[in-house]
Amino acid sequence: MQNIKEKRILVTGGAGFLGSHLVRKLQERGYANIIIPIEEMCDLRKEENIIRLLKEEQPDIVIHLAAIVGGIGANRERPGAFFYDNIIMGVQLMEQARLHGVEKFLTIGTVCAYPKFTPVPFKEDDLWNGYPEETNAPYGLAKKMLLVQGQAYRQQYEFNAVYPMLVNLYGPGDNFNPKSSHVIPALIKKCVDADQMDSDHITVWGTGSASREFLYVEDAAEALILVMEHYNKPAPLNIGMGKEIKIKDLICKIARYCGFEGEIRWDSTKPDGQPRRCLDISRAKKELGFVARTDFDEGLRHTIEWYKRIRDR
Repeated sequence: MQNIKEKRILVTGGAGFLGSHLVRKLQERGYANIIIPIEEMCDLRKEENIIRLLKEEQPDIVIHLAAIVGGIGANRERPGAFFYDNIIMGVQLMEQARLHGVEKFLTIGTVCAYPKFTPVPFKEDDLWNGYPEETNAPYGLAKKMLLVQGQAYRQQYEFNAVYPMLVNLYGPGDNFNPKSSHVIPALIKKCVDADQMDSDHITVWGTGSASREFLYVEDAAEALILVMEHYNKPAPLNIGMGKEIKIKDLICKIARYCGFEGEIRWDSTKPDGQPRRCLDISRAKKELGFVARTDFDEGLRHTIEWYKRIRDR
């Protein structure tokens, strides 16, 4: 039987934020046959590109990280693109992976797929008990349909599709573009830029009352390797820290670590998004023995230090 470290592993989005950390960790563990499609040369929205890629590379395992993602603002501006691009990439890639004999397929799900008013902590069994929060529903539902596809393919074709669901990630290498970034990099950029320009205030969306859960990108990469190596069940699998923080407390931490001492103003005309997000992570602990290792404050400091270094280049 072939050793798993000899398997050919295709990582879509392998040059991106999470992908670059995952690829590095795979290499450190002795995985030598890692395939990273270059986005400019392989638009996964086009089926012919997927067919050519799978024929040429013949992967044994596919880890589908490639996605169109962004914060509340980007989701509100481009809901159609967030739905279409994410669902069409995943649906076509999984179908062609099945047809080309791929042994295992990891679809990376999202906390955005959960209903808006899911009881906290979010349990995987609650995934279908309501409609997602409106500002990111098109994205969340597009990703959730890939869970349906994977379970249907397992039932009909015995295709080994698995579905780990990630909370919001953060860490070095994150996207700090204010037009598309998520909350942590957006707030770090606001605070660092304000401090550098001697601004006496920053303005933050919403009221600060919503809560979020965050996972350091290194821990997310570790979890996905465990899923690839050990998890072969149809049920979705929450991957997170199991802890939430209110946005108003988050910005206070970030401001302090960035050295920003000005006023924090809240723009309550902008949406808070989902009221609360916090995962029940007991299934991942039971199935994989996974527990996030990076302390949140430590992870924030690493991320801020990284951003300051690249900003000053």
